[in-house]
Amino acid sequence: MADPQEADNLLLDVPEGSASIAEKPTPRKRTPRPKKPKAEPKHIAKDAGNPAARGKRKIHSAKERAEKLAQIERAIDSGTSIKSAIGQASISEQTYYQWKKVAAPTPTGDGLKDLLALESENERLKKLLADRLRKENAELKKKLGLE
Repeated sequence: MADPQEADNLLLDVPEGSASIAEKPTPRKRTPRPKKPKAEPKHIAKDAGNPAARGKRKIHSAKERAEKLAQIERAIDSGTSIKSAIGQASISEQTYYQWKKVAAPTPTGDGLKDLLALESENERLKKLLADRLRKENAELKKKLGLE
């Protein structure tokens, strides 16, 4: 194929209807598909009678919180599991534990006074115990004749 005229003849000898090497197939045009309209999201409650299941956040007053915590504690005391008791109160576990943490009694400002009173009581009890142990030790020595 050194001769360029032979190459032209080869291209001309190709029968009609068949694609030659030099021709590229024409790409087909794509027709766009019609877009489906997007459906609006439906907010379906799990339980229509349960206001907490609607998905909206409910703000509970301090009184409501105390009532729900008391309800849960009564259910737990009667033998119900914590999960089912929380479910009956229609709050989440996380909410229950947050409320429980907040409702726990916090130490007051006179915690230092209480600590000092406990330390002095501890010292008094230690002295009392030491006196009793000395008396018992002295009685044992008399009984054994070690004195």
